[in-house]
Amino acid sequence: MKNLPGLVLLTSAALAACTRSSSESAGTASSTATTSNGVAASRAAVATAGAHIGGGCPRTGKWALCSVESRLAQSGFVVKRVNGDPPRRAGFSVMPAVYTLGRSRLEVFIYPTESALAADVAKIDTVSAAPRGAPNPWPFFSPTFVRSANLAAVFLTDNATQAERLTLALTAGAPQP
Repeated sequence: MKNLPGLVLLTSAALAACTRSSSESAGTASSTATTSNGVAASRAAVATAGAHIGGGCPRTGKWALCSVESRLAQSGFVVKRVNGDPPRRAGFSVMPAVYTLGRSRLEVFIYPTESALAADVAKIDTVSAAPRGAPNPWPFFSPTFVRSANLAAVFLTDNATQAERLTLALTAGAPQP
């Protein structure tokens, strides 16, 4: 019985920590990542098929540009979409959405289905992110090729840590229904 007040205090502290809002803990990149994981897990538990992410982005199990942008922002990247017509890339049957992430460049290819992406990837050298046998078309940096569900991305950076962060953010998977 002597430990009862301590147990009540410990339980209260644990409950308070679990109910903290995401806006209270959004002060640092590490707390944002932790909070976003917890929020995503709780949202997934109550989401229904076709449900939407906060900004109206569909949770279909497939990538959409809005879910890519959201995931990158949650991962601590400053995402800026490049205006203008994106370049057509050899080996890719869809046009990319182009972003700058700091001093780095990201080209995101969203396919209608995973099988459509698989057909293109079968013809691509993923080391150079170009058709097999073709020279590296990417200026300045060697590309990091990322594939996840119906998404292919080519990240051009000289920062290995950022390349790893981006790869982990996108390969964690598309928002699930």
